[in-house]
Formats: sequence, C-alpha cells, structure tokens
Amino acid sequence: MIELDEEQLAAKTWFESLRDRICAEFEAIEREAGSDAAFQYLPWDRKDHSDAPGGGGVRGLMKGKVFEKVGVNVSTVGGTFSPEFARTINGAEEDPRFFATGISLVAHMANPHVPAVHMNTRFLCTTKRWFGGGADLNPPLPYDDDTEAFHARLRAACAAHDPTYYPRFSKWAEEYFFIPHRGVHRGVGGIFYDHLEGLFDPHFAFTREVGEAFLDIFPAIVRRRMETPFTPEDKARQLEWRGRYAEFNLIYDRGTLFGLKTGGNVDAILMSLPPEATWN
Repeated sequence: MIELDEEQLAAKTWFESLRDRICAEFEAIEREAGSDAAFQYLPWDRKDHSDAPGGGGVRGLMKGKVFEKVGVNVSTVGGTFSPEFARTINGAEEDPRFFATGISLVAHMANPHVPAVHMNTRFLCTTKRWFGGGADLNPPLPYDDDTEAFHARLRAACAAHDPTYYPRFSKWAEEYFFIPHRGVHRGVGGIFYDHLEGLFDPHFAFTREVGEAFLDIFPAIVRRRMETPFTPEDKARQLEWRGRYAEFNLIYDRGTLFGLKTGGNVDAILMSLPPEATWN
C-alpha cells in the first residue's frame, strides 16, 4: 500500500474519474451502433525493484463494433528505480525513489475511416514533481476537417492556460511521434508535454484541461465517421498503418519503456498494440 500525500491523491483521483467518464462515453457509442460491448477491468499489482509491494493499477479493455480494441489504463505505482534506469529519469539520478500515477488510452477502430487515437496524462514524483502527457490523432485515412477539429480543441485547451503551450507542445508532438527508421510521422499530431514542474495547481489544472479536451473532441470525431462505408483497400491501408503504429510503440514510446522498466503489468503496457496488423 503506497501512502499518498495531498497532491498525489488529487492526481490519482482525477485520473480515475477521467477513466470512468471516458469508458462510459465509449460504451455509449457502442450502444448507438447496436452493440452491447462493455469494458472489462483487470486489477494488477506490482513488485518494486527491491521486491517490496509497489502499487498497481487497473487495465480496462473493450472490444466492440466501433472500437475494435480500446484500452484505458490507470496506474499508481511507487518505490525505487533500478540504478541504471534512475539515471534516465528527471530528479532520480541521486535518489531513486519515485511515485507515478496516470491514465493511458489507446483506441484502435473497426472502421478505417475512424482515426485511432492515443491519450496519456501523468504525475511523477522523484526529488522533483511534474506533469506530462498529451494526445495525438492517428488516422489511416486522414480527413482535414477531423485533423483541424482535433488540433483546434487542443489549441483552445492550451490557450486557456498559457499562449506558448500550443506552439511548443504541438511541435514537441510532431517531433516525438515520428518513426525515424521509416521517415514518417505515425499520425497527424496533437500535443505532447513533459516536465511541467514547479507550482502544482496550475499544471494540474492544465492536465485536467487536456483530459476534458480529449473527452470533448474524440467521441465527436468517432460519431462523425463510424458509419462511413469502406472498401477492402481501405482496410488494407489501415492494417499496414497499424504496423507502423506498433513499431513506434515497441521501439520509441516512453510510456512503454517506463512501464516495462518499473515492473508494470505487461498486458496493460502492451494494450496499445493493435489487434491485427500487416507488414509487406
């Protein structure tokens, strides 16, 4: 059992409440499509690097008519980093103790005209404390109006807190969500931020705003596209694109690396992988 201070508890509670609201909205979309699909929840615990209890989380997974596979995970973990991993983490170089809580979501859609999506927000504590996260849209068959709507909503979320956020964080997403060995971006971008440290309240407020923005815009895009007819060629494009997505998540994604290096639940960590993909 990890003892939480006031800030840690506030962040944990928010991430769990956001999970509940997102899952409810996704299940509502399934019902609109005539499906009774629902999230299945699997709690998990982890051992710390020292073999002591180190917290855990809950994997939420749904496979439906609209959402071919969607995972919404929450976790709250703590303990000590391994010495070699501690050297790579902000504020843990000399003291390997850490705490982390967050939500991570990846949705792979049945219809290739509906974009896949990723969203993650988190709060980490070492000798420093910071928020990070973001959201990015990953359409196999991009639509300009979907891309513009997604970015506009994130731009508004950023503008409510700092006029420099959107230019900085959208550029960061463009650079981060890139597959160097393919020379392509994995999607049409969004925002990515990390190491928002200092005052807790404004950075927590911004992180909540990112979650609200995602919950506002992505279900609207899903409903706009989920009944669009598609061809075998469209599906083939989606499966090929999913292979690129899998490559990024297995080779470059920070969250995947963090989860595996800290002894997280492997199935929860790799829920980001698509249910089916092709490589030529």
